[in-house]
Amino acid sequence: MKRSSRARIGATVAMSAVTLALITGCSSEDKDSDKGTEASASPTQAAKALSAAELEKLLLAQGDVKGYKVQAGDDTLPKAKTEVKTDKAECDPLAWATAALAPGETDAHASNTVAEDKAASATAAPDSVEDAFDINMTFVGLSSYDADGAEKAMKAVNDGVAACSGGYGMKAAGEDSKVTKVGSAKAAGQGDESVAFSQDVDMDGEGTATFTTEVVRKGNTVATFYTVNFASLGTGKAAEIPAEIVTAQLGKLK
Repeated sequence: MKRSSRARIGATVAMSAVTLALITGCSSEDKDSDKGTEASASPTQAAKALSAAELEKLLLAQGDVKGYKVQAGDDTLPKAKTEVKTDKAECDPLAWATAALAPGETDAHASNTVAEDKAASATAAPDSVEDAFDINMTFVGLSSYDADGAEKAMKAVNDGVAACSGGYGMKAAGEDSKVTKVGSAKAAGQGDESVAFSQDVDMDGEGTATFTTEVVRKGNTVATFYTVNFASLGTGKAAEIPAEIVTAQLGKLK
């Protein structure tokens, strides 16, 4: 079967069992740290990063959010930043955040996916392929930093939004994609700092897909959230990041 543009764009960010439906989300973030972030006191220089193993234990688990299925492990996502490359260094933090990788300078990160669980309430078979893929899947990433590294990571994302507003190119999983526009989005305002950014992705002449990513700092840990609805690709409408997922994940952080 010939691969569609949806499949090719999806492969750039999420390497999962549903990779034919996933789409890349290099995104743009709220660049106005005064308006789009909630500032707090800087972490102390004595702050120490959690290990990847410790972060794994803090990720959402099955049963933490009612109505959602949690897929643990890294098999569905890029394992390293070297797998996600942009043509502008300033845009790297945006691409990394969308791929559930650490947006800042740290090797301590963990990730999983949280998807709507409609199977339990389904009463009939889907009417079409589009209906079957009409679910929201959220990619969640956690990263931890020494000293003020988490704050620097947030600044890198903010700076990236301004630098990449006109778009950038990205390559992941051996596939190329083009982000045509990066812009600010409304953040949930949780944690010590929170920023959200949207991005438009060219779907190889078949339209433009819009995506939103949110980055939240709580202490010296940064959480990233990126949601995609498979059925809405190419409609120009971005899937909303479920507030309940953000709230539940931040509730598990110290």
